Amino acid sequence: MTKNIIWASVFILIATILQSTLLSRLLFGFYSIPDIALCILVYSAYINGTMTGQMTGFFSGILIDFISAAPLGLNILTRTIIGAASGVLKGAFFVDTVFVPIALCGGATLFKALLLFLLHLLFVDAVPCYSISSPVLWVELLMNTVTAPFLFALLKMFNNLLKR
Repeated sequence: MTKNIIWASVFILIATILQSTLLSRLLFGFYSIPDIALCILVYSAYINGTMTGQMTGFFSGILIDFISAAPLGLNILTRTIIGAASGVLKGAFFVDTVFVPIALCGGATLFKALLLFLLHLLFVDAVPCYSISSPVLWVELLMNTVTAPFLFALLKMFNNLLKR
């Protein structure tokens, strides 16, 4: 289990660095970029279960918090909850190549937006949240759902590292 958490956190760290550097430069005209790190977390939690999902979410949240300008602990909390919620769904669906990744990553993106909104209600000045009228959430949701099947297919090639 430790090996899976470490490798998933390494993949999430690499995805976070790619998101913040390369994808932000390539997708300059768009409102937002896909959250590939979130989709990797969802994949790892979905194939391994709740404990691995929340541990991966916790450790990858620490890494993302140190890289990003978000308040310390924000990504730890949101990624841990999303990892645990995705892990609960282990074995609930047959892993389809298209529809299950789209549903999982789309649901995780909306769940992340809901968590950020609830935290924004508690800590108004400290926690930013998505605005429903702004296209940022909807473009990110679209990009996450479009890239999810390709990302899940790519991650299946690393199942010996990511799966128990």
